[in-house]
Amino acid sequence: MCAGYGHLPAIVDRAVRPCRLRLRLNARLATQLEVAGLLRQAQSGGGFAAVIRRGDPDRGDLVVQVSERGQPLATLERRLAADFGYRWVRSDRIEDLAHFLENRERMDPDFWLIELDIADAERFVAEMTAMG
Repeated sequence: MCAGYGHLPAIVDRAVRPCRLRLRLNARLATQLEVAGLLRQAQSGGGFAAVIRRGDPDRGDLVVQVSERGQPLATLERRLAADFGYRWVRSDRIEDLAHFLENRERMDPDFWLIELDIADAERFVAEMTAMG
């Protein structure tokens, strides 16, 4: 409620003096920390993890290429949702990775690309997209 006067309801007060726009800020981990966590998670399960492209350590977008036994399964992207929260979105297997990277770099030059080759890749993708 934004009423400035105790005796006026908020709806009347808005007509007299509009409230300031309140933005919802969503704190998130620095991208570098999130990458380190994903790499450690993959390696602790006996998988392979590598940083293919390093971006901005604090605010770069994150793209994860998920593979199982060397076969690409899915690409996950962390995207800003309508509620200003971040969600993991699954893209189907990208056939031309070089073309994808070129387009992605044009849109966001600070993005990260990591590759995870893990044992149960389908479960990992399902967990990441379900968590958001």
